[in-house]
Amino acid sequence: MSPSTDKAPAHFKTMAQANVPQGRKGKHQQIVAIILKDLDKLQDGSAIKIPLADLAESKENVRSALNRATRKAGRMVATASDASFLYIWNVSASGESPQSSD
Repeated sequence: MSPSTDKAPAHFKTMAQANVPQGRKGKHQQIVAIILKDLDKLQDGSAIKIPLADLAESKENVRSALNRATRKAGRMVATASDASFLYIWNVSASGESPQSSD
């Protein structure tokens, strides 16, 4: 018998490598893209305020996804949260946080 015909069947299905999706397009991509666009328009000294109830995922998962995206882009942002909101702002070179305007 030939060794090529005695192979055990594969445990998983196969597909052409050309059809394999490239890049990471996780489930957080949409919210992270929206946050980054809002941060691009944000004035110095301001933060965006996202209601936690509006997030489809946990704030921890959104923060992690945002952290990956900002590190990849070489951006510096900071986050904070309370029981109701996730706050995100751009960090300036001096590392200042936004001033309270309440």
